[in-house]
Amino acid sequence: MSGAASDLIRRGAPQGCRPFERYLLTQSAFAGLRDALPQEPTLALLSLWAEPSAIHAAFLDEAAERGTLLLASCFATEQKYPALSPVRPGAVRFERAIRDLWGLTSEGGVDLRPWLDHGRWPVQAPLSARPSRDPVPPLQPEFLPIEGEGWHQIPVGPVHAGVIEPGHFRFTVQGETVVRLEQLLGYTHKGTLSLMVGKSPRAAARFAARLSGDTTVAHSLAFALAAEAAIGAQPPRRAVLLRAAMLELERIANHLNDWGFICNDAAFVYPHARCGELREGVLRANAAAFGHRLMMDVVIPGGLSVDIAPGGEAAILAALAAAEAEIAPLLTIYETHASLQDRVVGTGTLKPDLAARFAAGGHVGRASGRGFDARRVLPHAPYDAIAFEVPVLAEGDVDARVRVRVAELRESIRIVRALLAALEPGEIHQPLPQKGGEGIAAVEGFRGEILTWMALDDGGIIRAVFPRDPSWLQWPLLEAAIEGNIVADFPLCNKSFNCSYSGVDL
Repeated sequence: MSGAASDLIRRGAPQGCRPFERYLLTQSAFAGLRDALPQEPTLALLSLWAEPSAIHAAFLDEAAERGTLLLASCFATEQKYPALSPVRPGAVRFERAIRDLWGLTSEGGVDLRPWLDHGRWPVQAPLSARPSRDPVPPLQPEFLPIEGEGWHQIPVGPVHAGVIEPGHFRFTVQGETVVRLEQLLGYTHKGTLSLMVGKSPRAAARFAARLSGDTTVAHSLAFALAAEAAIGAQPPRRAVLLRAAMLELERIANHLNDWGFICNDAAFVYPHARCGELREGVLRANAAAFGHRLMMDVVIPGGLSVDIAPGGEAAILAALAAAEAEIAPLLTIYETHASLQDRVVGTGTLKPDLAARFAAGGHVGRASGRGFDARRVLPHAPYDAIAFEVPVLAEGDVDARVRVRVAELRESIRIVRALLAALEPGEIHQPLPQKGGEGIAAVEGFRGEILTWMALDDGGIIRAVFPRDPSWLQWPLLEAAIEGNIVADFPLCNKSFNCSYSGVDL
């Protein structure tokens, strides 16, 4: 049953986005939408982005019988628009990024501090209609004030030990207990959106593949599906099956990696070593099958850039068999070591109501009771014809996030085998016609759903694009999950989330 907010969106002017319509609202209607959202909690905010003169929001109608995205837009009058953050907390960082990138300010926004722009860019609001080149001094990070006695702060990063992306974490602690965590990202900002705009989808696909390297297949696939939806193109069947197989292989490799590293952060090295070896087997099979360990630049608009190599299928199946044989023994070891269980059970708990308020996806959401999986709720081919289980737990701690990963490992291994068995000879690429359109796509990456929107001009050139990594809605929840834990448990909590820095820094 529809609510007032979703009905208000549908009363807007259709703009021709596919496969889910985008509705243009007046600014007063958009303000009315904000006021109606508290009465419709099942309308989950998934993304918020902008163009030089307008803002766009993507909602998931969780009350609909079939998975439905509702896209709402409004023009920004005098560079301002009605804020959504007072009623949808997940909007906060989107609104901060919109102000940094497009120079549009959310009226009534909860937080107006800079997010991506640290005062070192050569221009201000680089994606706005008129970027400012006035020099500004480097900005000092702004953090929330401390009130009360007995608190002190611990700054960590942006440079970290080991191989890890840069990000700053500001802990407010009392003794060893964390009472507040604030993050500051933006250190890996690459100007990805500027690099994509003005290019054909085929030329810009390289930037999507590099938005977050561990998610190169998922981001490439979401980008390709958005481009294909915009112009109504269909890739060949063989490419569709191989794309899904690659997506699941990426999930398998990353879940193995995360499982091992979580154990390592709890000072239990053996599972880390075994998971690392199994992941290496999958990566080598990827290289044998598709010419690249991460399968980068293989998924492109229209299909694939290369077919699976001779012997590639056998290499993949052998790697999957090796991984499957060790899942049960490794899980037994994980469950029967009291010192490890003591570290992961009850640590870094994310409450289900908070996961729902932020519309958290992936293992973060499913470990806290939110069962959304884009492969099932918003399926693209071939997932619309594949049966699989979606593991959902309610505990919300580090242990639950591990167990969701392990269950997904088993399902993904089964899915890859079924996809490879269904392969038939055929083409792997269909060139896209050079014409205009607008499309949006949802792809379930290993972290959760990726939502990519794209608008093409009449010549098939990207006019605007926004790839939303799942980490946008997960990073704020890490701040909540660490509260009440000790500082020494932060690496464990952080790895159990494993949010992408680069994916949100754009």
